[in-house]
Amino acid sequence: MEKVPFPEDLRRFVLTSIPSVPFLEALLLLRANPAQQWHADTLARRLYVRERTAQGLLEDLCRANMVVPCPGPQQECYQYGPASPELRARIDALADLYARHLVEVTHLIHSSLDRKAQQFADAFKLRKD
Repeated sequence: MEKVPFPEDLRRFVLTSIPSVPFLEALLLLRANPAQQWHADTLARRLYVRERTAQGLLEDLCRANMVVPCPGPQQECYQYGPASPELRARIDALADLYARHLVEVTHLIHSSLDRKAQQFADAFKLRKD
């Protein structure tokens, strides 16, 4: 299999800002429909996840400054809205890369998760000093 050349800035962005594939899928879904107001139940149906999981994804995306709460009196509603033009451009570049190299991007996300899980496990190893 040919190795995909990840631009270093996108590779770093994935490793530092995309905690899971469902997070990325939710982000790209909101990006595809930026004017749509998303509630957890709607996102849950589109991603085939539990509503509670979808609510957590929306809240995480909001904390990451990638989506914003809907204006007005809407409850628990979010829309695509990166906090800066630079973040928007990086998300656009990642969306393009993911569309062409889904497996490779997914592996990169999972490699990050595997590394974090190993670091967590290592923290609990008994050491002989």
